[in-house]
Amino acid sequence: MHQTPQQAILHTLSLIPSGRVSSYGEIARRAGYPGLARYVAMILKNLPENSTIPWHRVINSKGRCSFPSDSDMHHLQVNLLKAEDIPVSESGIVPKAYFW
Repeated sequence: MHQTPQQAILHTLSLIPSGRVSSYGEIARRAGYPGLARYVAMILKNLPENSTIPWHRVINSKGRCSFPSDSDMHHLQVNLLKAEDIPVSESGIVPKAYFW
């Protein structure tokens, strides 16, 4: 059965291992839809509240959390990453060694 782009992206998001991060573009590429990084972001933005997709493991290609640094979502994402032993600098950068 053929997956829709959304299904393929959601499946790929679910595969990000604990203790690792990935970029929007890398998720799109792994799902078979290179160039659709913004579509990945839209899917993540529209996840239901009870979703088990590890949204917090997705950061931008520069290794930064994409939420504004003074936002509640930025602080939540950083805390969730740190809970998985992923180091996040004061400026919100994750070292490349933690990319999936």
